[in-house]
Amino acid sequence: MSFKDSKVVIIGAGNVGSTTAYTIINQGLCEEVVLIDVNKDKADGEAMDMQHSVFFMNRNIKVKSGDYKDCADADVVILTASAPMPKDSNDRLKMLEPSLKVIGGIVDSVRDSGFDGIYIVVSNPVDIMTYYTWKKSGLPKERVIGSGTTLDSARLCCELSKLYDLDAKSVEAFVMGEHGDSEIVSWNSATIGGKRIDDVMEDNADRTGAATRDGLRSKTVQAGWEIFNRKGNTCYGIAASTSAIVKSILFNENRIYPVTVNLDGQYGIDGVFLSVPAIIGKNGIKEVVEIKLAPDELRALQDSAAVLKPFYDKIP
Repeated sequence: MSFKDSKVVIIGAGNVGSTTAYTIINQGLCEEVVLIDVNKDKADGEAMDMQHSVFFMNRNIKVKSGDYKDCADADVVILTASAPMPKDSNDRLKMLEPSLKVIGGIVDSVRDSGFDGIYIVVSNPVDIMTYYTWKKSGLPKERVIGSGTTLDSARLCCELSKLYDLDAKSVEAFVMGEHGDSEIVSWNSATIGGKRIDDVMEDNADRTGAATRDGLRSKTVQAGWEIFNRKGNTCYGIAASTSAIVKSILFNENRIYPVTVNLDGQYGIDGVFLSVPAIIGKNGIKEVVEIKLAPDELRALQDSAAVLKPFYDKIP
């Protein structure tokens, strides 16, 4: 793989898949992008529209719709397809049973193509779907990555930056665990400009106001639903965060993002796919970063793993 000949296949040409494709194209991250969708006309139309946009961009990228044969020489396959969210539900885990059928068939087809690259799983419930994709794909665990809490962490950083009128990139704070209600915040490692968040909140009481750790975590958990309930989907944030993961792989950046990975004893958790900070490079997960959590944070992370583990029994 090299910058010149890299290829990304995106399975699912809905709002998330199409926006992810466009973000990758707009940033010039690879040479070829392929869209696959059960609705071939939708994939065709999205690919045509994006190909026309390339005229105005900095890199000449080939964009097309395709089929599973296109996965054979892909460097990265991104899974965004999933079953629709159950009506009147704010629980991603309720998507599990219908989404298993969708993802199972897709992973079988990708495997049959001879794909030997890196998976990025975005489909919800993402932590369980990442585990399922790994089991069915036969690929090494370091090459099956879930988008996890990368976006959740960005949302938390945005909330903190608004409090103190900062660029969100000046905040470093990790959301970890399930991408869902049991996710936790590592306040013990969170900083703004190298200063601990707790100290920032205390030293700037006038700007902190009524904001609390629990309130900030709750806003982070609910942010996706706030967007979903207003516009019917979330696409830009997840597209940007997924593209950042793609960039770290294709450019071998070795960036650290909180993504869904298989834990093998880290944080006292074994055999569960959970979102934690990890170094991402050309071969996928280079290393799981085991940051120092406060005792209550470590217990909460282990509890989050315990929420997910029973669902493995429902996976064929």
